[in-house]
Amino acid sequence: MVLTWEQRFADINAMRARFAAVIDDLVTEDPRVAAVFADITWDKLPESARSHPRFVNVGIREQLMIDVAGGLAMAGLRPIAHTFASFLVERPFEQIKIGLNHQDVGAVLVSAGASYDLAVDGRTHEAPGDVALLSTLPDWTISVPGHADEAEAMLRAAAGRSDLEYIRLSTDTNAKAYWRGEDGFTVLRRGREGTVVAVGPLADPVLAATAGMDVTVLYAPRVRPFDRETLRKTLSSPDVALVEPYLTGTSAAEVGAALEDVPHRLLSIGVPAKELRRYGTPQEHAAAYGLDAKGLRERLARFF
Repeated sequence: MVLTWEQRFADINAMRARFAAVIDDLVTEDPRVAAVFADITWDKLPESARSHPRFVNVGIREQLMIDVAGGLAMAGLRPIAHTFASFLVERPFEQIKIGLNHQDVGAVLVSAGASYDLAVDGRTHEAPGDVALLSTLPDWTISVPGHADEAEAMLRAAAGRSDLEYIRLSTDTNAKAYWRGEDGFTVLRRGREGTVVAVGPLADPVLAATAGMDVTVLYAPRVRPFDRETLRKTLSSPDVALVEPYLTGTSAAEVGAALEDVPHRLLSIGVPAKELRRYGTPQEHAAAYGLDAKGLRERLARFF
């Protein structure tokens, strides 16, 4: 019996499961693609992948993982590196800066465990600052899919390119895929009293929170480059709320640049810098940070 990807990876979340299924296809189909792991998700791969010469597991050595990816890129391969976000972006940041950016080579970084998804494992496994940190480096395409179908499409497209890409996978997902491959933002709803930019898996909570409000909702599955053009074209009122599933205000400067000649108000909603020193589920953290539908509605209603 041939198992579906859902059956093969039933014990992990949908986006990470889809990654584990698709990475095997990508390496098998394209002789240019190589996969570099730091133990995480390695045990979910079939034996054929784990024994493949272009699948590399460096163990819990995340700095080495990035440097290996840089070396593979310098040799003409297209490396895809994967582990939890805190260990993929924060711990080896110097290697990303020097081994990838400074060497002027491309790679695809695919994370799991976004923001507080792994709060049960403590602060070491939380990474709400990953997108803000990568945004300090030039030339990165940063994607924040809100559904496993979007994650797969982004991964397949990234594997065929040669640039620097970060694909941020999360436990939370929207009920359906809203992105169909557009270069910029997707208009989910039009209104006259303001605009909400909903990033990745926060689209569904934002749609629920703004039910009955006369506002435009833009879906942003890709935040670098930031789609300034669609924001300007759809702007009916100069009141903008930016709702991000990571550090508050990460793309505030992008909104400001898009509307630099337009007097406007901006409300930034995201994960605050203050640390919650508690274990708990992602849903409990979202509620505590006001990133669930109830919390979002209260803040958006006051703002608009």
